Amino acid sequence: MYQLSMNSNISTLTERGQVSMPASLRRKMHLKAGQKLRWEPVSETEVRIVVEVDTVADPLQALGFSRRVRADAPRRTAEWMHEIREGE
Repeated sequence: MYQLSMNSNISTLTERGQVSMPASLRRKMHLKAGQKLRWEPVSETEVRIVVEVDTVADPLQALGFSRRVRADAPRRTAEWMHEIREGE
């Protein structure tokens, strides 16, 4: 748990709904530009901000991707082999 001094950790909401996170908190939490923050309402006057954890892409997730993207129906191996051998 972080102990915070109230004066240095106050932000002002802009007309466009933007808020700057105090630099002291960003440093303590080792936050970097581009990190995602999720806002969760707790009550009418309180909100919880959760740092989203970056996930590393699993290369195995790409397996089967072309099948979902291709416009034509999946072809059987025999059909592929026939097409390849036509060029010989």
